Amino acid sequence: MKPIISPFELKNLPSENLIILDARVGKDVHQNYLNKHIKGARFIDLDKDLAEIGEDAAFGGRHPLPNVEKFAETLSNLGISEGSHVVVYDDKNGSNAAARAWWMLKSFGLKNVQVLDGGFQNAEKEDIEFSSGEESFEKSDLIKKDNWLLPTSTLEVVENELTNLSSAVIDVRDAYRYKGESEPIDLVAGHIPGAINIPFSENLDENGNFLSPEILKEKYSKLLQDKPQNLIIHCGSGVTACHTILALDYAGFPIPNLYVGSWSEWSRREGKEIAREI
Repeated sequence: MKPIISPFELKNLPSENLIILDARVGKDVHQNYLNKHIKGARFIDLDKDLAEIGEDAAFGGRHPLPNVEKFAETLSNLGISEGSHVVVYDDKNGSNAAARAWWMLKSFGLKNVQVLDGGFQNAEKEDIEFSSGEESFEKSDLIKKDNWLLPTSTLEVVENELTNLSSAVIDVRDAYRYKGESEPIDLVAGHIPGAINIPFSENLDENGNFLSPEILKEKYSKLLQDKPQNLIIHCGSGVTACHTILALDYAGFPIPNLYVGSWSEWSRREGKEIAREI
């Protein structure tokens, strides 16, 4: 199953086993969900369901992964089972929590998971049916898993791989953040020394839709032709990095490592070098 689904394709999916997740983020996000969401969609919260936020972002970053047992409970509460076909959307072209939810669901072992291309806005344009208020649904049986299945990298692994030049570390944040011109979220501006910048926004066309798999494959093949085959992807806190992982999977590349702690961890960790291009 391809990881991206268009609003037109969503409209024509059979409802059996289909679960739609609303993964929008921001101020009053749950109220926004209650006001309007794709009919039948269930709300999933980035901070509460897709992360286990700790006391010190220097160890794990701003959005560390929850343990897999806790995520299993989240899926049960959402009525998701191993046979579910899950479609996730946000209102930021998949770059916020939708791609992170996709990564976590795939890493949990679910096979039928897709992100809605263009998200909430495209669904409105396609005249998909919307609703308001809470949706009623039943819990599913708890799925037991021992660990995440997709590859991740720790800060120590990232540092070692860069020292040995054995991995290409890709920073998907906007160029101004990578260069250190300014930093709107984390405490320090700049980037991990040796990381290369390929902003996640370059995965999208002028309308905010994902580029075709063929174009993405050609693009990344050219960008990475002189780089090590092993890839580590990071962003600010391990969320938008999943957008590029999604794009690479869509293009037919192997799913690379996710550095979950990302810049929010590296920039706070005492003694870590910070690079700037200003």
